[in-house]
Amino acid sequence: MLEVKNLDVAYGRIQVIWNLSLNIGNNEVVGVFGPNGAGKSTLINAIVGVVKAKSGEITFDGVPIHNQETHTIARGGIVVVPQNRELFPAMTVKENLRLGAAYIPHARAKMDETIEYVYSLFPILKEREKQLAGTMSGGQQRMLVIGRALMSRPKMLILDEPSLGLQPSLVTEMFQILNRIKQDDMVILLAEQNVRQGLKVIDRGYVMENGRIAMEGSIEELSEDEHIRRAYLGV
Repeated sequence: MLEVKNLDVAYGRIQVIWNLSLNIGNNEVVGVFGPNGAGKSTLINAIVGVVKAKSGEITFDGVPIHNQETHTIARGGIVVVPQNRELFPAMTVKENLRLGAAYIPHARAKMDETIEYVYSLFPILKEREKQLAGTMSGGQQRMLVIGRALMSRPKMLILDEPSLGLQPSLVTEMFQILNRIKQDDMVILLAEQNVRQGLKVIDRGYVMENGRIAMEGSIEELSEDEHIRRAYLGV
């Protein structure tokens, strides 16, 4: 579904990603792990057109997208849940959700149906649907931003550090919900520092270090690798 080939990304004269290649197939959940500064967010920004590739190619459903604008990529079926929640704090929970579908024709036509699906994943959002988003807890806001992304009825969901800033119990709950979304055949790209939790969700993964792919493999291969165990799992 998504293929990244020989990607180089730079901010001005500062190169951040070097010759990076990865792919995600239909119905796959793929993790990209690495420390702060590894280039995970830059990779996501390049996929969705926020930053343009210096060289390389990105295709989605067989169509080159590395020269497309972000709104075109979003309408084509890729949606991002960013690190920073970026909600509309003075609008209600339900208003924020509806905005997720408002500008995507196929999603707008099924808005009410999708809201019920989101409420089934996050019952607290239904309870708080009239509450202003800015008055919710950090964990509830994280649920809302994932729900808003799902409102666009995407083909692929990209999550950038979904566990960031959450207390451990909420991190566990968040990854349980991601497993439920996975069961609905959603293609997911998960960029995470929390390798231990991420390995419970993914089908396979990549490790990024210093803007390059340092390793790729199945859950078993990543879990058993000595460097991964020492650097990311604390074993």
